[in-house]
Amino acid sequence: MKTYRVPEIAQKYVEYDMIQEHTALPDLANARLRLLQAFLSQQHTLQTHSELFTLVVSLVQLGMDTHDLIDTQQEQRSEPEMRSRQLKVLAGDYFSATFYQLLAQAGQIEMIAKISGAVSEVNRLKVNLYVRMRQHKLSAEEYLGYSVQIKSALFHIFSDQLEGTLSRIWPEVLNGISRCEILVDEIARSESSDRFDQGWAYWHLMQVASDEECKQLTMHTYERAFIQGLAEKYNVRTQLREKLKLTADSVKASAGKLESVKLLGELTSIVDTLLYEQTGYTPALNETR
Repeated sequence: MKTYRVPEIAQKYVEYDMIQEHTALPDLANARLRLLQAFLSQQHTLQTHSELFTLVVSLVQLGMDTHDLIDTQQEQRSEPEMRSRQLKVLAGDYFSATFYQLLAQAGQIEMIAKISGAVSEVNRLKVNLYVRMRQHKLSAEEYLGYSVQIKSALFHIFSDQLEGTLSRIWPEVLNGISRCEILVDEIARSESSDRFDQGWAYWHLMQVASDEECKQLTMHTYERAFIQGLAEKYNVRTQLREKLKLTADSVKASAGKLESVKLLGELTSIVDTLLYEQTGYTPALNETR
């Protein structure tokens, strides 16, 4: 199995002085990317291009994630804010376009079409989610389900290229890792007044909070003390951590069906990184990793 080097290789495409000086980019989707390269490296017909495919997927995903950070509000912005916004637009476009060149140079024309189709599907899913949000016709679990679909859609293009056990396990493991990533982010989001709006905690509280609390939530202006109080009152973070632990256990159970010890070890490492390092969660004494 190839060593995961995508973050280092991607640096030449993403680390530009102008971008670093004037705006911030999202992190690479390393859990999904490590998972993808690990699976592709296990199949003989895909081994040669496993790193290339993982790299181009990383750039396309980064492009979409960068565009998601663009502020769509119409309010007046300062010059630095305008520059940051413009660079996010240009950077997202550049990352999304670079994969064409890389795949064309490698003669992988069919993969270009697959990725382009996946990007269209991601955009369709996002529109559906945003419409449900605006209509306030969304439960917390529906929000989570949409988010998993959006996170995993680009990576699902490899479902029909993998074979045997890899093909059977890939969708459920991919969805599980995507769900873990989302839950890790939602835990952090539930603690941030800047990012709290429209997250899992918001939609959950809209289901369980009092009428007066829901009225305050719909105003979309949050004091830190207000959201902290609601999060504690309704055990928001406890529930998110429980969901994360259950999902991680489910992924490990699926991984147990794999025939490759190396792949099982890599998948276990990916899950443990999400579960333990990013959340500070520590396993019970009788748990095995």
